[in-house]
Amino acid sequence: MMRKIGLVAWREYMDNVRTKGFWIGILAFPLIIALSATVPILLTKAKEARTYAVLDHSGFALAEVEKRILADDLGVVLEAAAQRYRDGSQAWDRLPSPVKAAGQVYVSIAEAERQSLILALAVVEADAYLADEVAVQVPELAAGLAEWWRQVSAEELDGLDLELSRSRYVRVAVPDVRDPLAALSQMVNDGELFAYFVIGADIVERNEGCKYVSLNLTDQDLRGWFTRRVSQVVRARRIEREGIDLKVAGWLQASVFFGARKVDKRGSEVEISSVDTARQWAPMVFVYLLWIAIFTNSQALLTNTIEEKSTRVIEVLLSSVSPFELMAGKITGMAASGLTVVGTWVICIGIGLAVVPGMLGAKDASFGGIIVDPLYLLSFLFYFLSGYLLYASLLVGIGSVCNSLKEAQNLMLPILIPLMVPLMAMVLVSQDPNGTFARVMSFIPLFTPFVMMNRAAGPPPLWEYLATTVLMLVSVYLAVRGAGKVFRIGILMTGKPPRLREIVRW
Repeated sequence: MMRKIGLVAWREYMDNVRTKGFWIGILAFPLIIALSATVPILLTKAKEARTYAVLDHSGFALAEVEKRILADDLGVVLEAAAQRYRDGSQAWDRLPSPVKAAGQVYVSIAEAERQSLILALAVVEADAYLADEVAVQVPELAAGLAEWWRQVSAEELDGLDLELSRSRYVRVAVPDVRDPLAALSQMVNDGELFAYFVIGADIVERNEGCKYVSLNLTDQDLRGWFTRRVSQVVRARRIEREGIDLKVAGWLQASVFFGARKVDKRGSEVEISSVDTARQWAPMVFVYLLWIAIFTNSQALLTNTIEEKSTRVIEVLLSSVSPFELMAGKITGMAASGLTVVGTWVICIGIGLAVVPGMLGAKDASFGGIIVDPLYLLSFLFYFLSGYLLYASLLVGIGSVCNSLKEAQNLMLPILIPLMVPLMAMVLVSQDPNGTFARVMSFIPLFTPFVMMNRAAGPPPLWEYLATTVLMLVSVYLAVRGAGKVFRIGILMTGKPPRLREIVRW
């Protein structure tokens, strides 16, 4: 019996891998994933810097905004330096000395004080909010950073691969003419400027005479970016005008900050890295792969069964093997081809995770280790096989009683609808992998493979793994046994297909 099942499975497998569609399917999915991940990044990087001008009637706002912009960029640089320092990556060694010196101080202080350090280094505000041992280092650090910032080239900044305002927005000087507004409007109309801002003379007292002029009404990034910084400057001036102590004002405006941490296996608190965050969401990628693999392979098995039945090939095959051997062989062969496909996908995604982070500025982040995590790989392998066997058994049973795909569509609906539920619940399960909803879903056999894979980052308790494993094995056994009975009766049937109620009675 096993020999005949193996022969049928081998025939089914080879028939699949010899087709062009099989290889197109293998290559198309990783290509689509790669394009969807890289094209938006490349398009964003290829986006031209927005040129803008500022006509400042206040006499102070623009100069203060320039300092704020420097502070923002400095914050991005220091946060990136701190992340590389924590990760112990080689990218840390490649950073300029002034950035490394400031980065080490940045890491050593409390997170609530880091914004104050940035503002002090950018000479936006005094270092009144910093501890004395940190404040005493500010002048030397600020001088080194200022010197580096003046001399750094655009190419060196691009090499840091950071989202800096300096790279996205470029300020152009206002023409020295009698009517600067008319000149700026003409520059916008001619495409020399993306937009220009006018700052009112008494912006601290009232918001009059302020405007934003552009031909592009959809891209509001520049407008929002500049508005936030002007608002910060005006707020600081109002505080100063009212004679409010800077320390008191800072205390009043300070938000409560909860630093994100995780607890390791020893019960100690550790900082969260970008890899930890990616690992938490990685199961969603596996769920997508699992869903696509199960759906496409089960659908292919259904189509293949109906095609062979309609062309009478089934009758020839049944002269050499029993209906159950034929069904089991077809399911096994399609499972093997499915494993070939998803195995290739996992390898491609693993390679992609090793390469793509470099394009995102995380050149030394070991994202590739996530895809080969034994917990994820073993879970994926088991849930693919069990989920595929469950759905394939149901669909091959349906295919055996139908003479065309059109006839099968009505019978497939009760199976395809449950197949959509795990996708709709995927984000909810990822956010609360050990919640009541996720646990209940885990014990519904049609949902179990997807939900348990989605919960892998939790991870679920061991008893739930064991219980759902037993549940899936029992469900697969019952599904295969039931499908075998339907296949035996329906595979040689012709004419009008039976109703679902009749199939259940078999």
